[in-house]
Amino acid sequence: MAARPALVSQTEIKRTLQAALSAGLRIGRVEVDHATGRVVVFPEGAAAQTAGPDPDELLR
Repeated sequence: MAARPALVSQTEIKRTLQAALSAGLRIGRVEVDHATGRVVVFPEGAAAQTAGPDPDELLR
């Protein structure tokens, strides 16, 4: 069984980061979802978003 090609390549990630840097963005974090091919660049100092409600609050 042959390996399937990646949806997002290292070259595409590199191009994305270079474009963000050349636009003056200070990169804080990068998320790559290899299942969908999605690359998300977060600027430096951006607050992390939660994926849902706080589980501790749900238990109260």
